[in-house]
Amino acid sequence: MAFISQKEINDIRNAVSIVDVISSYVPLTQKGKNYFGVCPFHEDHSPSMSVSLEKQIYKCFSCGATGNVFTFIENFLNISFSEAVALVADKAGITLKTQIKIEKENKFQEEYEIMNFAMKFYQNNLNSVAGEKASIYLQERGLDLETQKSFDIGLSLDKNVLGNLLVKKGFKEKILEDLGLINNSDNNIYDVFRNRIMFPIHNLDGQVVGFTARCYLDDTIKPKYLNSKETHIFKKGNILYNYHQAKDIIRLKKEVVVVEGNMDVIRLYASGLKNVVALMGTSITKEQIETLKKLRAKIILMLDNDEAGEKATYLNGNALEENGLDIAIVRLNGAKDPDEYTLKYGISSIVENIKNAISFIDFKLNYLKKNKNLDSSADLADYIKAVIENLKNTDDEILKEVTLQKLSNEYNISYAVLKEQLDHNNKKEAKEVLPSKEKEKKKKSGYQNMIDEVLYYMMNDPIYIRLYQNHLGIFLEKENRSIANEILYYYETNKTINLADFMTYLETIPLKAEIMDIIENVKVNELSENDMLELLLRIKKHIKEQEIKELKEAIKVEFDIHKKIELTEKITELKKEV
Repeated sequence: MAFISQKEINDIRNAVSIVDVISSYVPLTQKGKNYFGVCPFHEDHSPSMSVSLEKQIYKCFSCGATGNVFTFIENFLNISFSEAVALVADKAGITLKTQIKIEKENKFQEEYEIMNFAMKFYQNNLNSVAGEKASIYLQERGLDLETQKSFDIGLSLDKNVLGNLLVKKGFKEKILEDLGLINNSDNNIYDVFRNRIMFPIHNLDGQVVGFTARCYLDDTIKPKYLNSKETHIFKKGNILYNYHQAKDIIRLKKEVVVVEGNMDVIRLYASGLKNVVALMGTSITKEQIETLKKLRAKIILMLDNDEAGEKATYLNGNALEENGLDIAIVRLNGAKDPDEYTLKYGISSIVENIKNAISFIDFKLNYLKKNKNLDSSADLADYIKAVIENLKNTDDEILKEVTLQKLSNEYNISYAVLKEQLDHNNKKEAKEVLPSKEKEKKKKSGYQNMIDEVLYYMMNDPIYIRLYQNHLGIFLEKENRSIANEILYYYETNKTINLADFMTYLETIPLKAEIMDIIENVKVNELSENDMLELLLRIKKHIKEQEIKELKEAIKVEFDIHKKIELTEKITELKKEV
């Protein structure tokens, strides 16, 4: 697979007009310098999306969606960033000789290289004489050689080999330790994973970021499973296990099966059910929900068949429903999880269960009955209140109607009373949501808003970068400093900067969400060099005032009279600067 550089991507973006591309999907009307259309990324009834021909970006003033031509194509067509680049290249008449892969020009390239080497090292072990027992163990459990290869399964040996090998290749011990591959004790390197079957964990782009390691010679060893620690490149909450292999078939089938464990995925995938992913824990995260949203597929929740799995089904189902996703539930009887169930009853039985998956509301109706005596008036009232409370998460009016009718008929309660209670809950919810959203917008301080504005304009033009370097140079806060450094790195590497191209670069860095938040929320105004200079000086003044405050606190606890005088002199100097 060929890599494509940032410059080539920028050339492809510059070869098309964002207005022409977006107008081929959404009708646009010109108003002044910009073009406006109905935003396709939320329920929009009046044109709230602005497209700038000059800046080659779009922004929705209602939902905040923003980006360049690649971002629009990626989100509108629900395809990967690489696919979006290829599609735009085709629209521009640029022929790409081979399938492309976006080159990750960031500081974690070395980490990805190390993890990929570790995976191949473990695979080599499994395919060697030393791995014979482990390979037989896997095959006895139904994981044939093809499955072992599909999931890049490997073996860590009962020796300290990997760490020493990586050090000999020139990688620093500190990086290996940070990645959770080695421990260092008394200046000796020890491999973290030893004598275990290794299941690599890939991120959404298919890069190896961690491992799940299972003991296989002695099942009494604890823990049975040992997982990589979280690192700069491995955040469990950002990953859906097997997503990189399953995404294309999911898009084709318009359905994704979500399970709990890695082994559940491997068993189902090896048995022919390819549209399956696993949570990296029992609780679904907002990042995983966003990933599932992009698939635009029906979600089949098929979690473990125990009390914890049932509770997770309820909680995760609610989270998915609140985000407007179409979900159905499968509860497997007669086995503890999909892995065991498949071995016991076969994949055809799993498929049959999926065909007969129940709606989430039907699952909830049963779940909310648990531990309640519905012959008791108090328990019955609590149950009905809980069902009505849960109905607020769905926008499906027919489903609400059917559920209320069912409750009315089953428990001989007036439909009008139930409907009145639901309407009352919805009104109460509407009153509570509005202030909380307003508060969210007011969270950032005036000082942070000034910094966001400086960072935003630095992404737009080298002039603002030079003003920042000459009149401020650094922010006190780590996140602000990191974002500024990314902007400076991009500018120094490419010798120029504009927002549309910088947005493409965001695809390769961990701070994408934080930077996009700035781009989405900064109110765009025409900003002169003098305006920027004034902002920088106000920020500098704030920094000096903070230093004065800290020095005053230091004086209070300082007993040495000479140091007190020294601190007082520093305060005087800072006050002059202010």
